[in-house]
Amino acid sequence: MSAAENKQLMQTIFGGLAEGNARPFVEAMADGFRWTVTGTTKWSKTYEGKQAVITELFGQLRTRIEGGIRTTAQRFIAEGDYVVVEARGNNTTKRGKPYNNRYCFVFRISGGQLQELTEYLDTELVTTALGDGE
Repeated sequence: MSAAENKQLMQTIFGGLAEGNARPFVEAMADGFRWTVTGTTKWSKTYEGKQAVITELFGQLRTRIEGGIRTTAQRFIAEGDYVVVEARGNNTTKRGKPYNNRYCFVFRISGGQLQELTEYLDTELVTTALGDGE
């Protein structure tokens, strides 16, 4: 796929995420998808494989976030197999605390599927709002 097609894929995925719909995102993940959360928090690690992302990362988030997880993209930059997405969360924890993190996501896409993601975020906010991740 071209950079423009990869960018369009990410725009479609984030259109769903802005509404709390993760289905397009999950459907676009390759089975071997890798998601790395940067930093030194308990959340910071590499989730190896689509199933690990769904059960370990998304499973933990669902126990802490009220309703669907909403993330709105503000900018897309595409080059070759990579799309960088600058985004902002719009969420509330189940304890009633706002969790509106700012993100920079770097996606690698091949064959129309998400292969890899590196997530940069405010790690202090993650720990304050979501706890230790276990």
